[in-house]
Amino acid sequence: MGQPDEGLAYARGHREAFVEHLKELLRIPSVSTAPEHTGDMQRAAEWVAAYVKTLGFQNVQVMPTAMHPVVYGENLRAGAGKPTLLVYGHYDVQPAEPLELWTTGAFEPTQRGDNLYARGASDMKGQVVCFLKAVESLVKTSGEALPVNLKLMIEGEEEIGSPSLPAFLKEKKDLLKADLCLNGDGGIVGADAPSITYGLRGIAYFEIRLTGPATDLHSGIFGGAVQNPANVLAKLIAGMHDAEGRVTLPGFYDKVRALDADERKELNRLPTPDAWWIKSSGAPALAGEAGYTATERATARPTLDVNGIWGGFTGKGSKTVLPSKASAKVSMRLVPDQDPEAVYASLKAYLKQHAPPTVTWEIEQFGSVRAPIVDRKSRAVKVGMEALQKVWKTEPFFARNGGTVPVVSQIQDTLGIDSLMLGFGLPDDNLHAPNEKLHLPTFHRGVETYIHFLSHMG
Repeated sequence: MGQPDEGLAYARGHREAFVEHLKELLRIPSVSTAPEHTGDMQRAAEWVAAYVKTLGFQNVQVMPTAMHPVVYGENLRAGAGKPTLLVYGHYDVQPAEPLELWTTGAFEPTQRGDNLYARGASDMKGQVVCFLKAVESLVKTSGEALPVNLKLMIEGEEEIGSPSLPAFLKEKKDLLKADLCLNGDGGIVGADAPSITYGLRGIAYFEIRLTGPATDLHSGIFGGAVQNPANVLAKLIAGMHDAEGRVTLPGFYDKVRALDADERKELNRLPTPDAWWIKSSGAPALAGEAGYTATERATARPTLDVNGIWGGFTGKGSKTVLPSKASAKVSMRLVPDQDPEAVYASLKAYLKQHAPPTVTWEIEQFGSVRAPIVDRKSRAVKVGMEALQKVWKTEPFFARNGGTVPVVSQIQDTLGIDSLMLGFGLPDDNLHAPNEKLHLPTFHRGVETYIHFLSHMG
């Protein structure tokens, strides 16, 4: 294993300088969804590229896409005998509105106590700079030949769904070839609970539309003689779960990867007992698939949820209408081995089986993403866990995340490599909300963790 001591000493001696440098990037309002910030997007990309060049990276480019550019750079001086890591990140941020709810300016990074407040401080400019500061610490103390080969891919569209990334990955497939993707767009369980996220859930999203009579009808005249599609939709949705909380769509669980005893033991080590989920959600009680803890249900089991439902009159007061149409948005969080297309087929099979002839129905399929997972016993995970333990001086946790990060599946599908999720955001960092923050002690620990990880991977 490498000896990162000099790099660690450099990082500890430059903590204040690291934070001041991060503030420069945070002052750039790189809001990817807003056309008026197109120039700021270019400025942020150029800031990252300029910094990467100072670290001795070669072939540094601000590569155009159909929308916002991707910053690329490589340091391959470790040589053919060392692993190559593709490092993913993004420099774009969410809009800061509502601005009046910020204690200080969203793009005026302000330190209060142990936290640095600004839009993008945690998600994910702080994470990008955290990794690059680890690289800087190694470069400044050991020279430009790093322990591993690195390729950087820092995009500018993550907050709007990375629409240009699939085409970019396909076009640059040979350039991006690597052994592993290191993705810092994530976090740990808590400031004193280091963790590696080894699995994410995928998603399949649909809109179901039912049509009954040709137009809305007077419920006093036609009620009881004509089927109400809103009533039908309510019954169909209610039937999508059984009394045990399991999804009833035909074949829905056919490909679901089971949780073995060892994995369940690891997940239930996490400091998130059922009481934590009640407190965090504000719900009066928990619900879900029988036989699993809340942590297992929310991170490692598939779900089906209604995200919106409508039909008929929804204004103030009363209107006795029998609606012509009723619709619902339905999403399913998927787990490893579930195929979004197979899930779509199961939804159609359910409606064919249960929708009465008094209505017609159609489904619109929106985006879908498979659920990625990395082997907990892989070398990358092992080295990551060792690096966390060296810095935090405590046994790290294995965690799965119930959310969806499309880029992980896209990289796996297009480039054929797994992603190690190793980032240092915290659950209370107010991501996408006013007063987003970065916990600076965790940021500095993250720098040291990356130093250990790169040294040990080499």
